[in-house]
Amino acid sequence: MLDYTAHYPSPLGDITLASDGTALTGLWFDGQRHYASTLAPIHECRPDLPIFDATRRWLDIYFSGRQPDFIPSINLRGTHFRLSVWQMLRNIPYGRTTTYGDIASRLHCKSAQAVGTAIGHNPISIIIPCHRVLSADGTIGGYAAGLLRKQALLQLEQSVL
Repeated sequence: MLDYTAHYPSPLGDITLASDGTALTGLWFDGQRHYASTLAPIHECRPDLPIFDATRRWLDIYFSGRQPDFIPSINLRGTHFRLSVWQMLRNIPYGRTTTYGDIASRLHCKSAQAVGTAIGHNPISIIIPCHRVLSADGTIGGYAAGLLRKQALLQLEQSVL
């Protein structure tokens, strides 16, 4: 499988975008943990793909402090459990937060840690909003792209910390 890549210069650091040619398959801050683990071994830079244009429009709106009114086409690759967790993330409203334990409870999973691991491997950061998940005590918790970025994303959305 060939993945195509492009780059986006965000206010929080450069972002790599990946696509199967039609849909978005990855979006990571450069240097983020786990980010290259879902890329096919062979990839080609193709910044001209329509999906990358749509994703850049979404990111431009988001980083301007507004909630985008569309989601670029997404093709997620993962285990059944990870796909279930990532779907739960997609349901967290803009500007709101939830906890790892709450997601585990809704999935009838006894391990918030397993949920946290799945969240840490989210291949499409920001659009699938793993930054909106906090620890049970309301602290910021972890973030594969770094806690400063997570805090900045929450502040951008004016989420309560």
